[in-house]
Amino acid sequence: MIEVVLEESDRLDWALKAFKKKMLRSGILKDLRRKRHYVKPSEARQLKAAEARRRKRSGKD
Repeated sequence: MIEVVLEESDRLDWALKAFKKKMLRSGILKDLRRKRHYVKPSEARQLKAAEARRRKRSGKD
């Protein structure tokens, strides 16, 4: 679970910004978007292969 510890003097906009940054880094939103719809196993294999081709083409592992 993501936590942002605040003190009395901390501003709310700072806390919200810190929370959003932690959410992005943790990958929770990305995972939720991915799980929003069911993906058939055949489609999942196609997506996985396409992602591998994209990574190979860009030179990243």
